[in-house]
Amino acid sequence: MTTTPDMTITRDTAVLPTAVPTAVPADRGRWVDVCSYPDLIPERGVCAMVGGLQVAVFRTFEGELFAVSNFDPFSNAYVISRGILGSRGGAPTVASPMFKDVFDLRTGVCLADPEVALPTFPIRRNPVGDRVEVAVEGALPDEHRGSDEHRE
Repeated sequence: MTTTPDMTITRDTAVLPTAVPTAVPADRGRWVDVCSYPDLIPERGVCAMVGGLQVAVFRTFEGELFAVSNFDPFSNAYVISRGILGSRGGAPTVASPMFKDVFDLRTGVCLADPEVALPTFPIRRNPVGDRVEVAVEGALPDEHRGSDEHRE
């Protein structure tokens, strides 16, 4: 399946009017409690609905936390949280389970195609209750908002 420009997130927001910024500044958005830190299994991802968005949350063996969009722009599926964690050149990465495209977890940039990137979100470990929190801005296009209809 081929993606169309309106479905692809790019690093250059001037090229496509529907492009999504790859990171939400930490001072924007609101912090949303996702789960307890011990509930996150190292090197495994989980998907959380945060502000109507599907966010893939990862914890590395070193204890670092990362949050990116769960939407894979190459397969048009919400699968990034089921990806394989790894590293390239010291950068923490996730490989999509669909076509194995690899993304830098710090920036969201696809290593094979730097023009494509996953939106990244601020994430923090709140010492009160040892909770993981993610901040999102509600300005992502609808194709990046995952359906929650299975919960209705």
